[in-house]
Amino acid sequence: MANVYNRQEQLARRRHLRKNMARAEVLLWCRLRGRQVDGLKFRRQYGVGSYVVDFYCPESKLAIEVDGDSHFGDGAELRDERRQSYIESQGIAFVRCTNGDFYESLDGVVERIHEIARRRILNKTPLSPP
Repeated sequence: MANVYNRQEQLARRRHLRKNMARAEVLLWCRLRGRQVDGLKFRRQYGVGSYVVDFYCPESKLAIEVDGDSHFGDGAELRDERRQSYIESQGIAFVRCTNGDFYESLDGVVERIHEIARRRILNKTPLSPP
């Protein structure tokens, strides 16, 4: 089976995305980095198949996507659905937040991520819809 994580051909794209993070991504990264959430390691701009997720926690198999303006254009909803479906087919839970979520309640978003990650690790249960 071919490796689906962090494919070499995506390296330049992932680096570019890390260097050009949106403000909401920077805010979240400041709260996730350095094992600040339950001692879990999070990675940013992590490749899964042909897609790149904003943040990924290998221990809990949790992907976090920050939906900025690019997620609300023509055809974006269908692309996002396909992408999320593929990522979830790899056994990865998927959490989607908008930029507004971060500006309104960064603590709430971080707490939600913490709860989902902890539940996946402790119970080995899949992500249930909100």
